[in-house]
Amino acid sequence: MQERGTRPTEHEGVDTVGTTLTPEFWRQFTVLLVIATVATAVLSGVLDALVLRMRAHRAPQRPPVAQVVRTHRPARRTPVHH
Repeated sequence: MQERGTRPTEHEGVDTVGTTLTPEFWRQFTVLLVIATVATAVLSGVLDALVLRMRAHRAPQRPPVAQVVRTHRPARRTPVHH
């Protein structure tokens, strides 16, 4: 059923709003993509530098060493049947 004042479209029942990708869209898309890429690279570099600085300023910590107690055990002999 068609309303008054409207024209039938090629795809009946599909709402088309004229979403062609214009050169202006591609220009803005490119600008935003470049900004996002640069922001990601800069943020990554800043966070890497921060982690390296934190590691350098932290006092070196040695892992806890457990004291090894050595006891003399007699050698086990394998029984030999003659």
